[in-house]
Amino acid sequence: MGNLLKVLTREIENYPHFFLDFENAQPTEGEREVWNQVNSVLQDSESILSGLQAYKGAGQEIRDAIQNPNDMSLQERAWNSVCPLVIRLKKFYGFSLRLEQALKSLLECLTCPPYTPTQHLEKEQALAKQFAEILHFTLRFDELKMRIPAIQNDFSYYRRTISRNRINNMNLDIESEVNNEMANRMSLFYAEATPMLKTLSTATTNFVTENKTLPLENTTDCLSTMASVCKVMLETPDYTSRFSSEDTLLFCMRVMVGVIILYDHVHPNGAFNKSSKIDMKGCIKVLKDQPADNVEGLLNALKFTTKHLNDESTPKNIRTMLQ
Repeated sequence: MGNLLKVLTREIENYPHFFLDFENAQPTEGEREVWNQVNSVLQDSESILSGLQAYKGAGQEIRDAIQNPNDMSLQERAWNSVCPLVIRLKKFYGFSLRLEQALKSLLECLTCPPYTPTQHLEKEQALAKQFAEILHFTLRFDELKMRIPAIQNDFSYYRRTISRNRINNMNLDIESEVNNEMANRMSLFYAEATPMLKTLSTATTNFVTENKTLPLENTTDCLSTMASVCKVMLETPDYTSRFSSEDTLLFCMRVMVGVIILYDHVHPNGAFNKSSKIDMKGCIKVLKDQPADNVEGLLNALKFTTKHLNDESTPKNIRTMLQ
């Protein structure tokens, strides 16, 4: 991810100065148990992305089968092409559930009393780094998924074939792997334009709802602080000049956008309101200063997966910037 990434935040909203090392932070003894748990999930993230990137779909086989409904060899060919893909889609969905639990574990650590969220990020940098890595993965997964319409086509064909039971004794053992209940949950997951982001947004909202004794600000301040740190990194030449690769810039941009979206879903007034602790104008400007190809997906994520952008309370200049 490039050179050592150390960031000294400016004085933002009375936040103290602190370094946030997104690349080389190592867990302290107090962090290690949760760090190990989250790391066991994150270590599978690259193989999940590789599997998604390599997803080609069974479009031709499905078309052939639909156009020749009486040709059983083509029906069998389509079915045998789709089944391994459905198993792969189940693996991706299963990973989203693991990621959800990992996120909740990190939120518990980074928001619990007596420390403020800012103090947590300062003291528990290895966990903050993992939180950033989850967001980075999430945005990458969703960017890839949006470019693969075959996923929903393949899954729809699978569900239609199972429900009609038109193909007898043709690898229907798959139903023990992907039963009707699992298929329903997977269908809801893949129907989302950005399924991993939706998973994290729901998980964060549920975390706040379930922890009634924890002030909402503990969670939202954690998110807004992360957004501010990323923004400072991206807009300060002293920091960006240390980056040895474009990947580091993309990492920061994805993390910033991810925490903004989470904040917008969790905070009652959202991220775009004038009272928001996130400098949305500054964050959007930072994105727009980058090459368009690098940020199109991220700007679309802000436009289409946030909750409060179109509220009346959102300043017109913010809405205009995202048009």
